[in-house]
Amino acid sequence: MVFACGDVVVESATPDLDEVLMLYRSVGWVTYVEAPQVLQAALAGSTTVVVARRAAVLVGLARVISDGATICYLQDVLVHPEAQRAGIGRRLVEAALRPYGSVRQKVLLTDDEPGQRAFYESLGYSETRDFGPGTLRAFVKFDQ
Repeated sequence: MVFACGDVVVESATPDLDEVLMLYRSVGWVTYVEAPQVLQAALAGSTTVVVARRAAVLVGLARVISDGATICYLQDVLVHPEAQRAGIGRRLVEAALRPYGSVRQKVLLTDDEPGQRAFYESLGYSETRDFGPGTLRAFVKFDQ
């Protein structure tokens, strides 16, 4: 699947690890960069990976982990800082989620900053606390 976004092409693809590391570095996600073998395994284990390229240069990436039936976890939506605010993130998310249209539960975790909230709300996501008291909870456990 290939979608154009101005001069940017969004497609399902497996990017080269070196270019992925440069992209993650550009957005400051150094934890991933410090363990390239873990990032490579994460990409390989993802159900769907989509990339955005401008003139063959990687400018964005999104990936999904899903059982394809009941749950879809949107992970690692990132766009190079010089390419942000041009609709690329939206196109990445739409392309990454397209195969999961019949999956009811779509989940993501993200940083606690206003821009993140606004972006994901514009895509139809809601924070669990916005569903009202007692209706939905989210739990997370991070192991070292």
